[in-house]
Amino acid sequence: MRRAKHGSIVRLWVACWLLFAPAAPAEQNACVLVLYSNHRLLPANIAFEAGLRETLDNSTELNAEFLDYPRFDSESYLRAMTTFLREKYALRPPAVLVAGGKGALDFVLSHRAELFPQVPVIHAGVPRSSLQSRPPLPADVVGVPIEFDFPGTIELALRLHPHAQRLVVVTGASVQDRAWEAELRGEVPRFQDRVTVEFRTGLATDAVLERLSELGSDTLVFTPGYFEDGVGHLFSPREAVGLMADASAVPVYGPFDTFIGTGIVGGSMPNFAAMGRQTGRLVSERLAGGAPAAQGLPELMPRAVNVDWRQIRRWHINPSAIPDDAIVRFKPPTLLEQHATATVVATVVFLLQAGLIARLLFESRRRRRMELAIQQQRFELAHASRLAVAGELTGAIAHEINQPLGAILSNADAADLLLASDADRRDELRAILADIRQDNLRASEVIRRLRALLAKQPADWHPFALNDAVRELEPVLRAEARRRGVALDLRLATTATILLGDRVQIQQVIINLVLNAMDASNDLPEARRTVAVSVERDADQLALVVRDQGQGIAPEHLPQLFDSFFSTKPQGMGLGLSITRTLVEAHGGRIWAESGSGSGAGAVFRVEWPAAGGAGTPEPA
Repeated sequence: MRRAKHGSIVRLWVACWLLFAPAAPAEQNACVLVLYSNHRLLPANIAFEAGLRETLDNSTELNAEFLDYPRFDSESYLRAMTTFLREKYALRPPAVLVAGGKGALDFVLSHRAELFPQVPVIHAGVPRSSLQSRPPLPADVVGVPIEFDFPGTIELALRLHPHAQRLVVVTGASVQDRAWEAELRGEVPRFQDRVTVEFRTGLATDAVLERLSELGSDTLVFTPGYFEDGVGHLFSPREAVGLMADASAVPVYGPFDTFIGTGIVGGSMPNFAAMGRQTGRLVSERLAGGAPAAQGLPELMPRAVNVDWRQIRRWHINPSAIPDDAIVRFKPPTLLEQHATATVVATVVFLLQAGLIARLLFESRRRRRMELAIQQQRFELAHASRLAVAGELTGAIAHEINQPLGAILSNADAADLLLASDADRRDELRAILADIRQDNLRASEVIRRLRALLAKQPADWHPFALNDAVRELEPVLRAEARRRGVALDLRLATTATILLGDRVQIQQVIINLVLNAMDASNDLPEARRTVAVSVERDADQLALVVRDQGQGIAPEHLPQLFDSFFSTKPQGMGLGLSITRTLVEAHGGRIWAESGSGSGAGAVFRVEWPAAGGAGTPEPA
């Protein structure tokens, strides 16, 4: 009664369509009709059609009809469906007919003479076992068969769970469900030496879910889903599998790629979208005028292992057990995969920066070594310069030492005379001994200062008073000035002159500038042989100023005055002022020379350093 009613509905639908159908235009695009075995919303049909549309030309008109197996399969329904399709496409017959699935292919072959007898047929999604069990297909009926890999999916499950001891197989109650059950009962004996296999067939969905929720941790579940459960409730296999995966206490595996995302771990699966693309290529060749030929087609649609990364993590499956060629779905992309271009660019930039930094470090280290070498050379050169200066000051130094030594000798002679007399003159002897001690200390101090000046020792930076450094040199400088007949005028600052640096190197600067000024005064009349040395304090700057009244400096010589090996003296080596500038700059200072205009204006050398003490502080006595 129910099936007769369905036939009446189809006939009514055909009559209405013929009544209101628009007239066909004179010239239309090629029409392709796809006849699916199952209903419109079956996920496999949706994926197949997406692949088909992706491959076909946009000008191709694609129509789809659905037999809605296994819900409707009576003879009256099929006759009514035949009438409907014939009348619906009478004015617009398809150029190619696609049979999607075994049921659709059986229907087309059984009713082809009534439908579209001359239209070529391309089948898709038809199991190879079904094609092998029937007579050979007509020459204009071609396609690529499929084979659902039930044993391959079970093998994958046992590979990912090597300690499993039990396998539960769940199927339904429809005709297709019973066909899957029969196929599985023929396949599972090969696994009985590895696991115990149990079937749960034709149960109500509630009972299935309850039993799956009670399974132990040593169990796995395999299911192709089902169209109908044991109490007549209808499902799509994907819907049924989603319910089972949600309820199951153990991992669930399935053989169809449309199951990925429902909660199953995975399986060995053909791809329905790839089937659609393969069928689309065959349709396009046929529409282009190519003759159908089964010889050049693949024997079977390829299969691939698909796994859901989220379920791999959920069930704590070792990722290394996943086959190398498996398609891993829903795995978060790595940084390189998600931002490939940006990652490559960032890596290149990082490597370039690392290389640049390494190069800079290398250059910095090389420069540091060079600076140390230059400092060492400067130290050696400064020491050599001090030795040369000491040679120039030999007369003054000898005079400074001979004075106390001569006084000691005179006092010793006077003491002998006092001792030769018989008078008691102990007080005079004590005074003579005190003079001798004082003269000895004077000679020792001259030698100590000379040794400090000539000693080859590393720089010793510490705060000291610039005034004190000048006072220590005053005896030797005055002695040299007397030897040359030059008047030396020393003017010290009245406020603090604390300088941070090496005392000996600063004294070398003072000596070099004073001797240079005395050299400029050698040929002057005695009245003009004057060298003035002054120490000045201005805010946070200390200044040393040395003036003479010589011939001055020629303007063309001023830019070169402090260059190495430049000298205006006939016998000069040109190192004194160069070394002086080096020592000044090493202490953070600067030096320059000025020449007065006109004859007798002389030259002025000025040195400035940053002061280390506060301004306005009185100079200690």
